[in-house]
Amino acid sequence: MRYYIIAGEASGDLHGSNLIKAIKAKDPNAIIQCWGGDLMQAAGGKLVKHYRSLAFMGFVEVLMNLRTILSNIKFCKQDILEFKPDVLVCVDYPGFNLRIAKWAKTKGLKVIYFIAPQVWAWKENRVPQMRQSIDRLLCILPFEKHYFKERWNWEVDYVGHPLMQVLADQKNLAHPLPSIEGEKIIALLPGSRKQEILKKLPIMLSVANAFPDDHFAIAQAPGLDDEWFASLVPKNKNIHIVKANTYALLNHSKAALVTSGTATLETALLGVPEIVCYKGNPITLALAKRFVKIKFIALVNLIMNKEVVKELIQEELTTANLIAALKELLENPAKQAQIKEDYAALQNALYTGQNAAEVSAGIILEELSN
Repeated sequence: MRYYIIAGEASGDLHGSNLIKAIKAKDPNAIIQCWGGDLMQAAGGKLVKHYRSLAFMGFVEVLMNLRTILSNIKFCKQDILEFKPDVLVCVDYPGFNLRIAKWAKTKGLKVIYFIAPQVWAWKENRVPQMRQSIDRLLCILPFEKHYFKERWNWEVDYVGHPLMQVLADQKNLAHPLPSIEGEKIIALLPGSRKQEILKKLPIMLSVANAFPDDHFAIAQAPGLDDEWFASLVPKNKNIHIVKANTYALLNHSKAALVTSGTATLETALLGVPEIVCYKGNPITLALAKRFVKIKFIALVNLIMNKEVVKELIQEELTTANLIAALKELLENPAKQAQIKEDYAALQNALYTGQNAAEVSAGIILEELSN
C-alpha cells in the first residue's frame, strides 16, 4: 500500500516516526511519502518537506507568512496527485492538514487523522467539515472520545497518548550528562521554533543568578543551528546547552521551566516539577482570549482539569514571578508532595495498556481493507 503522511512540527515528527514503524511492521511492502522531519525519514518515509519550513505559530505569524503557506498547500496537493496514495494520514498540524484533508476527500482519497485537532478548545465550527472529510479520527486525550460523541454524535477512536509508549521505550534515561557535574540541575525547555525561543529563553535565563548553586541546562532541539543557539546563551559557569537529549536532561533535573506545548506533558510524565512559560505576540494573545474556551494552556492541567503546574502567561512571565514560582517548587515540601500525587493521577488517566502507534496503524490498515 501507498501512504502519504503529513506532520508539521517536531512533536508530529516524533509521533509520525513511530506510526511509520508500526505501519511497516504490519505492511512490510508499505511505500511511504511524508512531510515531517529527520525521525520520520529515519523510520523509512521519503521526506518531501521538513517541518522547519512549515512551523508558523499564532494568528499574526500565519498572516505574515501566508504566501509561503499557500505555496506549500499548492505543492502538497500536486505531490499527492503525483504519488497516488491509497490513504492520506494527517498528524496533528490542523491549520494545514484540515485544508488538505478537505481537498483530498474530493479526490476520493481515504483520510485518517492521527492526533485530533483541539476543537474542544477553539474553532468548534471546524467539526462539521471534519466529519465530511475524515474517515477515521484518532484521539489521544481521554476526554476527547466523550466530547465528540456527546457534542457532535461522532464516534471516534481513542488510541491512547503516544507519549506513553515513547517514554516507556526510552533506553537512555539513566545516561549521564557529561557536560554537567553534580545533580542540582534545572532544565530549560524553550521550544523548537526560533520565534518562541527568542521570546522565552531570555526570561528563563534571567533567573540563573538567583540560584548560583544550581546548574541551568537548556534543551536545544534537533535541527537548530548550533552557532545561532549558542549566541543566545550568556557565558556563565552555571548555564549549559544540552543538544538533542531532552529526555536524559529531564531525568537528571529537579525542576524545569517549560514552554507551552507537548513538552509540558513530557516533563510531567517523567515526574519533573515544572513551571509552564508562555509569551507570544500581544495581538495573537488578544485574539486567542476572545475565541479560546479553555481555562489552562498546559496539557497537564487540561487533562486533570485543575492547575497541577504553575502557568506564567504573557505579562505574568517575569523574572520576579519565575524566581518566586521556582523557589516554591524547590523549597515547599507540601507543594512537592501534591505534584507527585497529581503526576501519578495523570499517569493513570493516560494509561491504556496499548501502544498508540500500533493501535493507529491497525486502524489505518483496517480502513484500507474496507
